[in-house]
Amino acid sequence: MKNTIVKDTIAITLITLIAGLALGGVQGITAEPIAYQNQLAKDEAYKAVFADADTFETIVETEDPEIEAYLDENGYPSQTIDEVVQAKDASGSPIGYAFTVTTSEGYGGDIQFAMGVKDDNTLNGISILAIGETAGLGMKADTDEFKGQFADKNVEKFEYTKNGATDDSQIDALSGATITTNAMVNGVNAGLCAFTYENEKGGN
Repeated sequence: MKNTIVKDTIAITLITLIAGLALGGVQGITAEPIAYQNQLAKDEAYKAVFADADTFETIVETEDPEIEAYLDENGYPSQTIDEVVQAKDASGSPIGYAFTVTTSEGYGGDIQFAMGVKDDNTLNGISILAIGETAGLGMKADTDEFKGQFADKNVEKFEYTKNGATDDSQIDALSGATITTNAMVNGVNAGLCAFTYENEKGGN
């Protein structure tokens, strides 16, 4: 009886070990292609929101505690700046910044998008990287009609309205998806806040 238990225990341990090694091997094999595809998607999104840029130089590769503290101080605790790149023209001169932003306030969870801001504070536009909102409602945030409202605007911050936008700082809310609209507006405002931070830091 004892021998059977020992044999079974050894067999289970070996199976678990082999399975763990196999999973680790698969993860190791797939991690690099996944990372490559994610970066490719970001690069395409940056080009979409900063068509005037010839190259992009990475300034911040991962979440920066100083930027996050600055966002918290300015009222954006639910937003994260995942990456900051400086956009440069063909001569290598800086012409603005592009950001990868994640907002956790979406109805369906995190929403991640890229946005480009020129040196004169003009927002070129946004390009959504990941979204899981309700079909026919919150998913309309990924339509040109909604995203286009942010393009070519030079404002300090945006707000959404249900009564029809009357100036550049107002965004028409998505019908039946106020939570998603709020998440996007706060996310974009956090990106503008990060732009201010980068400018202030650059001026020191």
